[in-house]
Amino acid sequence: MEFVDGWVFGHTLGEGAYGEVKLVINKSTGEAVAMKMVDLVKHPDARQIVRKETAIHRMLSNPNIIQYFGKRSEPNMEYIFLEYASGGELFDRIEPDVGMPVWEAQKYFKQLISAVEYLHSRGVAHRDLKPENLLLDNNDNIKVTDFGLATIYKMQGKERCLDRRCGTLPYVAPEVLKRPYHAEPADVWSCGIILVALLAGELPWDQSSAEYPEYTAWREGKYLQFTPWKKLDNSSLSFIRKILVHLPSSRLTIREIKEHHWFLNNFSEGEGQIGNAAFKFNCTRLDYEASQVKFCLSQPELPREENLNSVNINLETREGISFSQPAHMEDLLISTQVQMLQQTQPSQQNPYQRLVRRMTRFFVTTDCESTVKRLVTCFESESYTYRICDFGIVTVSTVDRRKMPLVFKANIMEMDGKILVDFRLSKGCGLEFKRRFIKIKSKLDDIILKGPSTWPIAIATQTSS
Repeated sequence: MEFVDGWVFGHTLGEGAYGEVKLVINKSTGEAVAMKMVDLVKHPDARQIVRKETAIHRMLSNPNIIQYFGKRSEPNMEYIFLEYASGGELFDRIEPDVGMPVWEAQKYFKQLISAVEYLHSRGVAHRDLKPENLLLDNNDNIKVTDFGLATIYKMQGKERCLDRRCGTLPYVAPEVLKRPYHAEPADVWSCGIILVALLAGELPWDQSSAEYPEYTAWREGKYLQFTPWKKLDNSSLSFIRKILVHLPSSRLTIREIKEHHWFLNNFSEGEGQIGNAAFKFNCTRLDYEASQVKFCLSQPELPREENLNSVNINLETREGISFSQPAHMEDLLISTQVQMLQQTQPSQQNPYQRLVRRMTRFFVTTDCESTVKRLVTCFESESYTYRICDFGIVTVSTVDRRKMPLVFKANIMEMDGKILVDFRLSKGCGLEFKRRFIKIKSKLDDIILKGPSTWPIAIATQTSS
């Protein structure tokens, strides 16, 4: 595949149902773009989905929605070029089973409501709102992404009911399971579930239907016997009770949400906390020179598990890739618009010094081979299925509490003579992934490099903006 000379692949930002999202960096200017790659060989039905997704993206322009730059089509691959959100994923800021301070949750919730209000003003329903689809920019502001399930429900003042059952079950409104349904209340419901996750660090139920006792108890007002409701202050609980109403006609509208006293309240740090829920995160921004890091550029998986005694990782094969000049420069959508947007990136950063903020990573004192062996021992102790590839990536497969697939990857990379272990969710619930990461990290405590003063990185503390 041909791209403009001077542009290189960075690390993989994320994965979805149809392919990967990679960072693409211009070596000279430092411009950075997120490139979504959709494999049409594996997913021949995806071209129509991409066409619909990009058509909706072109309609949108809002500071809390990921910006679309364009797409490029090839016989076996579709490329969608999007704004690079360097702050990482929102779910990464949620402490499992704890949540975050109410003032911080309110900040993110306000931005989410602003984005959804804009979408509805354009007649667009997202239909898959969840923390995994909410990214953060360099200033810690929400960017709604992944419009693969989005649809237009209103045009020229005329609204239609929707009948496609889609979304992620714990976040899906009860009427979506029965169909047909109105778009706006369904999206509002998902926002309410996200707020619960932000405040409590867990989801209230697996599905909003009568077969699930947690949801039945919620409808009957007997919910206080279940978490997460015990973790919420009275003000937050009262607000959520008005959003997560079974009948969509009785649910708060976005206008009513914005007028509610919880939404308008000026929460101060430490206010409205239950137990030990007040805490702050320290985000790690990883700055490094091009010669000091080898990026993972592909993620092949071996057809079988590797023998523990024959782990052999070749980090030297992980070099940057540059591409030949295409027929038209605009094929990569290098424009003044993109260049202006990237001026918000820290000017002191080398274009190779960008690694998306993620709290599921740590440095270790061991070499690459020893690190992989320790990881494998952890995975085996948890009865996880794993695969090792030759590029320092271990893919782990298991199931979460709901018995749903959970897949994540441990990417081992060299930085300035030290080894970084970077975990990334591939498939499944972000909160479940974070729970597993915390457990794995505790098992590796003896080899984790302690103290930021010993790290070849700069520490950036996330604060409210």
